[in-house]
Amino acid sequence: MKAAIYYGQQDIRVADWPEKSPGEKEVLIKVAYCAVCGTDVRIFFHGHKKVTPPAIIGHEITGVVEKIGKGVDKKNFQVGDAVTVVTSVGCGKCALCRRGRYNLCLQTRAIGYYWPGGFARYLIVPEEAVQQEAIIKLPDGVSLLQGSMIEPLSCVINGQNYLEIKEGETVVIFGGGPIGLMHASLAKAKGATTIVIDPDFDRLVRFGQNFAGLILWNPGKINLKQEIWKMTSGLGADVVITACPVKQAQLDGLDILAPGGRLSLFGGLPRDDSLITIDANLIHYKEISVFGAFASNRKDYLQAASLISSGKIPADRFITRVFPLEEITRAISMVKKGEVLKAVIKLE
Repeated sequence: MKAAIYYGQQDIRVADWPEKSPGEKEVLIKVAYCAVCGTDVRIFFHGHKKVTPPAIIGHEITGVVEKIGKGVDKKNFQVGDAVTVVTSVGCGKCALCRRGRYNLCLQTRAIGYYWPGGFARYLIVPEEAVQQEAIIKLPDGVSLLQGSMIEPLSCVINGQNYLEIKEGETVVIFGGGPIGLMHASLAKAKGATTIVIDPDFDRLVRFGQNFAGLILWNPGKINLKQEIWKMTSGLGADVVITACPVKQAQLDGLDILAPGGRLSLFGGLPRDDSLITIDANLIHYKEISVFGAFASNRKDYLQAASLISSGKIPADRFITRVFPLEEITRAISMVKKGEVLKAVIKLE
């Protein structure tokens, strides 16, 4: 089968890859689309400790069930069903896995990292993932292309589950990329006043104007703290989400929170530069809650699929361009340069 094979940093080649039949407890998916994640970009340019070349990456996947192993319970899907696949796969035995927190399992393995991913014509869903009901049928009204947005939206949902955003609250999001705008769309759908901040303001306006009701700010042209204080009568933001890998955003986010505010450190920092110094008294005296967020789980996928199906989250507005597999390195480069919001690879 044709696949985009990752051989190392800045080396992906489209070539033949052995096609395998599913085992007794595995499922074969004929991949339709796989969107390019920011993590795929980082893998391409910098590598990843959980990806061993040669490998097939890609985890924002949709496709059609092609074959089902004889030992697989077919209650949730049948041959021919349009599906997406949950990325995180836990050990299935630990306390976290027993609570459905597969993404936090200490032995978590992921499709598109440990197992071959979606930048290939076919994908085998391994037994462990099948047992954890990682194959999710797309709801009516969600196309295979739209379904490629379910995985990133599920991660946003996982991050916002901690925050409990309410109608009328003020939410500030640092980062106007696809994840930042997904966070903004979800917060707006909950009735929050939603502000998105990005120093690449031209890019933010270009893509952000497609999402009605968002407030877009250029941090180079305003005093952020003064503007937030003015908007909130001196209280500060109820919620801040840092959807970017920038230390200063985390520090500024903490500084503009209202008493009782919630901060989500959604975007991870570089591995070799991940330490920040914070004023712990801000957290103590203002009763601020600080949360992390990593990946997502099945329940988040189900909610994401429902939000896209209902039209509450407009999946099509995130997809800037669809590329054939042969142009995957071009797609990755355009994502890195900010020339597209979401690039999707078409395998059909």
